[in-house]
Amino acid sequence: MKAWKYLALGFLAAALTALTAPRGAGAETLNQVLGTWRMVSALIDPGGRNEPAYGPAPNGLLVFTADLHFVEVLTDSTIVPFASGVRGQGTADENCAAMAGSIGFFGTYAVDEDGAFSGNRVQGSTFPNWVGDVRARKELRLVVDGDRMTENFQRPDGTRIVIAWQRVR
Repeated sequence: MKAWKYLALGFLAAALTALTAPRGAGAETLNQVLGTWRMVSALIDPGGRNEPAYGPAPNGLLVFTADLHFVEVLTDSTIVPFASGVRGQGTADENCAAMAGSIGFFGTYAVDEDGAFSGNRVQGSTFPNWVGDVRARKELRLVVDGDRMTENFQRPDGTRIVIAWQRVR
């Protein structure tokens, strides 16, 4: 009886892995964005100018889970550490640089019948104004091409941000 239980559990685990694991380039998956992504580049276009959105060396991760949750953390790796060494004791300038040069947020997301990203809902954010926001494809488009993904985000003021991602293997 024990062997049967282990065999059934093994089969179930293999089936779930096959259904949710990212596949090779060009193969269709049930969820194209599933997995962990590392930020390669980020450009912001205020007033028609393409500028680095998170400094010259952006650093970030975006994780999409199989149960349709996500977490995204974007940072400017050139931000100088706080002189005090204590997060809650930064100077006004240090706090301003840290806030302006990074963001973290999480929530839920959806995919369509083809497994393409179709929108998200922000449940928490280091920028409190985003909490509760729902973004559809009009405001946020994620396009997956193999192990590369392009994020196109448009702020309410019309400013566009384009982030390139690489799937973490």
